[in-house]
Amino acid sequence: MVIETQIYHPQHRYTALFGSVSLIVAGFIGSEFIAQGDRGEFVLVLEYPKRTSVAQNNIQSRKIEEFVSSKKEVVSTITTIGQTNEGGFFGSATGTPYKSEITVKLVSEDQRGKSSDIYGVLLKNEIMDKFPGVKVKSTPISILGTAEQAPIQLIVTGPSFDTVMVAANKLIQKVKKVEGTQEVKLTVEAGSPEVVVTTDRQKMAELGLDLQTVGATMQYAFNGNNDASFRQGEYEYDINILFDEFNRKSIEDVRALTFLSKYGKLVRLDQFAEVRESFGPSKLERFNRITSVTINSQLLGRPSGTVAAEIKEIIDGMTLPAGVSVIFGGNQQRQEESFGQLGFAFITSIILVYLIMVALYDNFVYPFVVLFSIPLAIIGALVALALSAQTLSLFTLLGIIMLIGLVAKNAILVVDFTNHLKERGMTTEEALLEATKERLRPSLMTTIAMVAGMMPVALATGPGADWKMDWLGR
Repeated sequence: MVIETQIYHPQHRYTALFGSVSLIVAGFIGSEFIAQGDRGEFVLVLEYPKRTSVAQNNIQSRKIEEFVSSKKEVVSTITTIGQTNEGGFFGSATGTPYKSEITVKLVSEDQRGKSSDIYGVLLKNEIMDKFPGVKVKSTPISILGTAEQAPIQLIVTGPSFDTVMVAANKLIQKVKKVEGTQEVKLTVEAGSPEVVVTTDRQKMAELGLDLQTVGATMQYAFNGNNDASFRQGEYEYDINILFDEFNRKSIEDVRALTFLSKYGKLVRLDQFAEVRESFGPSKLERFNRITSVTINSQLLGRPSGTVAAEIKEIIDGMTLPAGVSVIFGGNQQRQEESFGQLGFAFITSIILVYLIMVALYDNFVYPFVVLFSIPLAIIGALVALALSAQTLSLFTLLGIIMLIGLVAKNAILVVDFTNHLKERGMTTEEALLEATKERLRPSLMTTIAMVAGMMPVALATGPGADWKMDWLGR
């Protein structure tokens, strides 16, 4: 075989040695680029009482920013007032007057002695002690530079918003008790102040008004209309027409809003509508066109796979209202999909190896001799994971798939050479002993080359080296 000639030819000894060195160098380089677990950055999301204005938010956030910047571990901060990027993609942000966020960049890990996740939690507690009335959430930063999506996401769906909220509030209390969870929150916040206008259509028709006119007038009055523009030279400016701030401060201003009826008379809003203050959800969510609410939870000190398994047991033991269901989203959903794809790749690789060997040996039985070495390799990999106290993750699955190729290659070398020796008249036992001895050297060369090339990535201890364990739930 070509493999035999390449391995045993003297000129290729240096090629094998160079390949081993190249894999080691690539491993060291890869470990520097792959190890991005502790980025040394996190986001502090500040939440004030819901009636807080942007100006008040700015004053208080500036004080908190100065406090954060005074820490010796902090290199720089970026503060955004009235807007957050919690779990946003490509800059998608949510405008909320009573919320702000501070992006904090820290010194390298060897100068602070704590991971950015732990430091963020400690800093959050200091801020809440020093500045009463503000809720603070520490969130890891994503590769996009925004607040990272929560590793645990539970999507609660149901027939109506009230039913979903009842189930979500029960579940969130149980999730908070699971060890390792923190910053457990609902994506839909209740208690946002709002003004509810309920019109009486019969009265409205008697007064000469229609719903379209009323709705458009209220939108122009309180939200504005910028259809018109002003041009000066080569520049064009939008003209936003709306009520002056003095005339849209209170609920009485809403009640006093006047409309011109088709009879040419002015009609106040409170003549045909009930205007009252209320509290409602901050937003309405849909999942597959069904009313939903998402429970987000950050993690600290425990892998997401372990926490998700405990939460799944809690969900299975709960009695949910009719029509309400809970599914995992976010990282856990991607983890399950990735593991499924890797499992498919794992089975496919075994089938392809078998089919190729059937074509080479022109026999359907001989390939099973090679395939019987794969279970032994998997057992060894699982024992190694148990001894090193590691869990099954994306990287370990990739490693097992690579191991299958390596073990199958070594087995093919031995079996093929055994068949050649049997053709020369040796017995099966003699041929196996001789083939094992002769093929030990090339098998060790290729195995050591691959293992040595992967060792720098596996044993990397520099900043961010824990990324390979954190990815997809460890």
